[in-house]
Amino acid sequence: MAVDLKRELLRLLNEDEEFRYAVAGRIGILEILKRLDKLEEGQNKLWENQEKLWEEVRSLREGQNKLWESNNRLWEEVRDLRYAFSRLEGRVDRLEKRVSKGFAELGSALGVTYEMHANAYIQVLLEELGYPDARVGGGYVLKDGEVLEIDMFCEEPLVVGEVTTRLKDEQEAGREISKLLEKAEAVSSKYRKKPSMTVLSVDVAPENVVEKLRTEAEKHGIKLILGREIEEAVSA
Repeated sequence: MAVDLKRELLRLLNEDEEFRYAVAGRIGILEILKRLDKLEEGQNKLWENQEKLWEEVRSLREGQNKLWESNNRLWEEVRDLRYAFSRLEGRVDRLEKRVSKGFAELGSALGVTYEMHANAYIQVLLEELGYPDARVGGGYVLKDGEVLEIDMFCEEPLVVGEVTTRLKDEQEAGREISKLLEKAEAVSSKYRKKPSMTVLSVDVAPENVVEKLRTEAEKHGIKLILGREIEEAVSA
């Protein structure tokens, strides 16, 4: 009988958790067992959190490596851009020198008018831009039965320009811009394409008029050439 009871008690201790805790409580270790269970759960959570932290650290390292790679590529692109810009600056400098030299040769003849200077300046510029056969001079266009005289004209590439020696005030500047736009529109209608370059060349104008011209030229896509720029080209 005692042996059977002992076996039953052992079975209950192994299989019945409630019975096991009841016995443990009776002998004073119930609280210890509960705390051990909680400690085990806490330790498991700590291990899980630690693993998550390591995963985040690995992700951060991968992200940092990608950032360094992107940064290196960016610096390479910056170096390439600087090199390209440096080469472009050199080409622009050479172009300006050649334009100045060519214009000086064209303008060295005695008795050349400002209009001829301006046309020669644009012709040399076009040659340097890849149009060696370009010819710039005066021209005419018909609009609504009226013949409009064009001070500066080139058929290929299509260039339309207005040349004036002096503008006294902003009103005159506005009228000159309007005349140029009217002629450019008439030429565009005739050739069924917009001019590659629309030019306004002014020899002398007060500073406030020059500022007005710059504003309007930028607004309408007009290339503004002042007399002092041409003088600098001639004297260069």
